[in-house]
Amino acid sequence: MKRFKQTLRLSIPLSLIIVLCCALFTLPAAAFSDVAPGSWYEKAVTQMTDSGQLSGYPDGTFRPNQTISTAEFVAITARRAGLSPVSAESAHWAAGYTQAALQTGWYDWDEIPPTGEKFNQPITRQLAVKIIMKAFMPDARGDFNKESSKISDFSQLDGRYYEAVLAAYSKGIVTGDSSGTFRPKSGLSRAEACVLIQRAGEFSQGQMPVQPEPVVSDPAVPPRTETIQGGVSKNGWLKVVGASLCNDQGQPVVLRGMSSHGLQWYGQFASSQAIKNTADYGANLFRIAMYTDEDGYLSNPDKIRQQAISAIDAAVSNDMYVIIDWHILSDGNPMFHVSESEAFFTDIAQRYKDNPAVLYEICNEPNGNVSWQNDIKPYAQRIINTIRSQSPKSIILVGSGTWSQDIHIAAADPLQYENIMYTLHFYAGTHGNELRNRIDQVMAQGFPVFVSEWGTSRADGSGGVFINESCQWLDFLNQRGISWTNWSLCDKNETSAALRPGTSPAKPWTQAELTESGKFVFSRFNG
Repeated sequence: MKRFKQTLRLSIPLSLIIVLCCALFTLPAAAFSDVAPGSWYEKAVTQMTDSGQLSGYPDGTFRPNQTISTAEFVAITARRAGLSPVSAESAHWAAGYTQAALQTGWYDWDEIPPTGEKFNQPITRQLAVKIIMKAFMPDARGDFNKESSKISDFSQLDGRYYEAVLAAYSKGIVTGDSSGTFRPKSGLSRAEACVLIQRAGEFSQGQMPVQPEPVVSDPAVPPRTETIQGGVSKNGWLKVVGASLCNDQGQPVVLRGMSSHGLQWYGQFASSQAIKNTADYGANLFRIAMYTDEDGYLSNPDKIRQQAISAIDAAVSNDMYVIIDWHILSDGNPMFHVSESEAFFTDIAQRYKDNPAVLYEICNEPNGNVSWQNDIKPYAQRIINTIRSQSPKSIILVGSGTWSQDIHIAAADPLQYENIMYTLHFYAGTHGNELRNRIDQVMAQGFPVFVSEWGTSRADGSGGVFINESCQWLDFLNQRGISWTNWSLCDKNETSAALRPGTSPAKPWTQAELTESGKFVFSRFNG
């Protein structure tokens, strides 16, 4: 049984229903609890909601700072432009609109394939501007020299978007932010998207734009970190650059996947077929929770070690990255078994020293009467040196106190090594803004964060499933390009488990065999 954590903050569970921007549920804008009167986007949201072009969420929110997806943006634009949905090959809720937009020539097949693989991904600013210009002002043009000089990051714009973006600048539809940057490959918030669409629609009808001032994000929300997905064959050896996890080309990369439960209890779900199943659903990462105590590795080292090796090899064979996790829990001070840890990581790092797939999590959740300075950091220094003596450049993940939540304390006294990341663990029904603010605090200082464990439940594995809170967390992580693994891939009778009780690990899984948590998490492997 997974044991947890003191709570830092209680969250109120909201609806368990996910409704996308253009789904059936509609509220008048005035009813949105998070649309402040007088905000820069309030008029656009009000007008578009009143006209039936925009929808909110069942909990009464609009979520203005949440990143808008490609399908949402196309559907809202289509509604504003009066474009009706048509028959489509995808079953996605917005497929009728995206197919109509493709046939009308708003974008090309490769930009938003009708097969749907990009529908739920964030839309880039450059593509969003192309769509609204095609929809509302297809004949508009802008002078290259005059308009490009207004865009300080014009060199980042892809050539196929020059015409649309320059035209948008010439008409005042897009003005950039206060520093003149357009951020062409970043995402848009829901508020930004609504203002841009409403502004373009009004301008095309000969009206003054709804908001004459520049469209900029809430300054509290950092620009979206554009990341690459894919497996080991695509990204190779990972490295830490600043606060980002990057591939061997130095491009920010994001890993998303599942954590096993304890191998001694649910080792069957760290089997080759089970790991392949998660890869088939889109995961590019698997975490092996090798408990040290609780009848785990320390009680039966040969058996558990072999289970871990088999799971590593299974992940590698599926082109996945894999975390081998020294899962301390009830033995809360990592120094209690530092010698055993050194012996284990010497063996594993030697075995996989030439394999870029393997990441090392050296202390799952330090807890109890331990401190960073006296216990965790000295332990980490010993184990990092152990791993580095065998595998000089692998990514090493380091936990902090209070069940891997005290990343701010670690950042104040950091480890002096390359390719080190600090883990943070959260449970959506228990932890909220306090930990999110902590992540922003340490990343602003240049320290990389990796969420190596999170759950859709409360911190004890029960309660929920807290879908809205989980959405808020994952949108936050995606905005910042933070990698994660979800707890846990097993059929235990608790809400954090991804599989229904009795699910076989020896065959592919259908949606019917996934729990509510599993369905949600598996749907977010690609963002």
